[in-house]
Amino acid sequence: MAASGQNALGMVETRGLIAAVEAADAMVKSSHVTLLGMEKADAGLITILIEGETAAVQSAVDAGRAAAEKVGQVVSSHVIPRPAPEVHAMQTGDASPAKSAAAPSSGGAEIESMTVRELRAYAREQESLPIKGREIARANRQQLLDALRG
Repeated sequence: MAASGQNALGMVETRGLIAAVEAADAMVKSSHVTLLGMEKADAGLITILIEGETAAVQSAVDAGRAAAEKVGQVVSSHVIPRPAPEVHAMQTGDASPAKSAAAPSSGGAEIESMTVRELRAYAREQESLPIKGREIARANRQQLLDALRG
């Protein structure tokens, strides 16, 4: 399977556990997808999350929705092709890309590989930086690297 950045994210939301289990079963049996898990919300809403190639996820979501409608109520279903890394991390419970980056060492090799967006997010987490707030938002890559290296 492709890396998660290339995968689609599929969701089927049902009212009740039986419909959710039926949807999950149909989704993993109908296509080559990975079951990421389920999320419970108030009022008996349960969302089943899957990932895989876009066509497989779309097929699996359609199959899961049809199966769940036979035994219960489907509230919603949706497929997001190639979700942004932050959206994927939010749905799967992984640490966000900016927060999962290693702390800079004295050599700074880890921060050298960060994007400007990741550098800004990391800089906002640091209390001892000489730049704050809007200065971080306006800083270019080199200014951020200089401030983080201290």
